[in-house]
Amino acid sequence: MSEILFLVHRAPWPPDRGDRIRSWHMFEALAKLAPVHVAALADSDADAAVARAKMALLCKSLCIEVRDVSRPVALAQALLRGEPVSNRMFRNCALARHVDGLLASGAVTHIVAFSGQMAQYLPPHFDGPRVMDFVDVDSAKFAAYAAQDARQPLHWVHRREAARLGAFEAEVARAVDASLFVSEAEAALFRTQSGLGADRVRALENGIDTGHFDPATVAPVAREGDAPLAVFTGQMDYRPNIDAVRWFAEAVLPRVQAAHPGARFAIVGRAPTDAVRALGERAGISVTGEVPDVRPWLAAADVVVAPLLLARGVQNKLLEAMAMARPVVASAAAAEGIDAAPGEHLLVADGAEAMAAAVARCFADPARAAAMGAAARARMIERYGWEAQLAPLAQLLGLAA
Repeated sequence: MSEILFLVHRAPWPPDRGDRIRSWHMFEALAKLAPVHVAALADSDADAAVARAKMALLCKSLCIEVRDVSRPVALAQALLRGEPVSNRMFRNCALARHVDGLLASGAVTHIVAFSGQMAQYLPPHFDGPRVMDFVDVDSAKFAAYAAQDARQPLHWVHRREAARLGAFEAEVARAVDASLFVSEAEAALFRTQSGLGADRVRALENGIDTGHFDPATVAPVAREGDAPLAVFTGQMDYRPNIDAVRWFAEAVLPRVQAAHPGARFAIVGRAPTDAVRALGERAGISVTGEVPDVRPWLAAADVVVAPLLLARGVQNKLLEAMAMARPVVASAAAAEGIDAAPGEHLLVADGAEAMAAAVARCFADPARAAAMGAAARARMIERYGWEAQLAPLAQLLGLAA
């Protein structure tokens, strides 16, 4: 009888951030194919407890260990061992022992690893299929960081990580049966970097639960007056999100407010850094911190913005906003992985002037903005159902759906 080992860098429950949304739906898809053993890490004891309470009865076995390696320690260890820092950040001896014991038992016939940091737990020799879901080309992200930080004293850390992680990603991809990425653009980039072909490297895109993200079932949060509202959602201790909202607040919002005095900008998401919280002291900007549900904020938005300067793969924040029938204004980087038509399903704008003009147009013409939002939701229903997106897993693993 087939049994699957699912290695995950963050326990999939709750599916309240981009990586956990994808890994949770992947877990559900795998569980329909065969019993699943989950071996995962968590960022805190509280996160681990919540995930165990939900997942314990859904798995053949479940092991969740809490990460306890700080970034400075991981950097020091990585330098000593010549490894990527990312791997040391997600190295856990207890989880490694659990995985080794599970594999030694002979019960596991298939392995799926989620996120490149979990590739270090893959056995060097295994008779069954091994599928690696890298999601994004993380080494390319660190290369972009190195370019952005070229004048910073520690930019060499990102440059080193890009090189070491890129070599590790290619090594892993050559060893496994299939490597997956969240968009065709990411898959194509990795084929170029690794030298592997489309038979080994392919896109497996994200989906969206359009029943859950349905504007007809959600009441918007209370608004502060009648001023138009732009909303950004995301994990607010993640560097690309931090850079995006700071740039929007400093370069774009003042231009929007010149055309629409009183226009507001809400930054919605957990764990805002001090730099993000400081933006809330500016006129027209609010920082919510963690909210129990982002849908009421999306429902309240006159426009949802995704001004990401650096983005990889498919942005779940865009899929959610579009499923909620909201008009979206996104940078080209943020929109790259979305199969939607600019001008019909969303607006794509780069540069402060262009993005401000696009947001202002949505504020000025609510009927046109609403029509674009309706078209966006129709596109999500047509194109991005999770079941269809993850259907190829059965074939990749050689299991009957």
